[in-house]
Amino acid sequence: MLLNLIIAVCIGGCMGLLGHAKRQGKIEKPRITKRFIYLGFLEEVLIGTIAAVLIVVTSETESLFRVVFLSILAGYGGDTIIQSLDLVRRVQVSKNSLQQKPTNEQETIEKNDETGM
Repeated sequence: MLLNLIIAVCIGGCMGLLGHAKRQGKIEKPRITKRFIYLGFLEEVLIGTIAAVLIVVTSETESLFRVVFLSILAGYGGDTIIQSLDLVRRVQVSKNSLQQKPTNEQETIEKNDETGM
């Protein structure tokens, strides 16, 4: 089982790095600013590693081929999961902003209803 986890860590991290390079077009180095720490490519490597380890542990497989296959899928797909969560967050934010700001058309309709027109 330890060998499976080591393989998952290596392959998941490599696939996370490849996913980062494909999406960004380059490999961004980590940097520190006054307010933030940007992990750069390390973020995708960590996400790919964690996703691969979790998939291999939960599948409880003993086949080396299956461990490699699952690690490749999880390492490359870990970034997609994070992107889909970000998309859900953006949709919720846009819904909240639409509910808080009435449009000019809505204000006109409300004024017409109040005046009886």
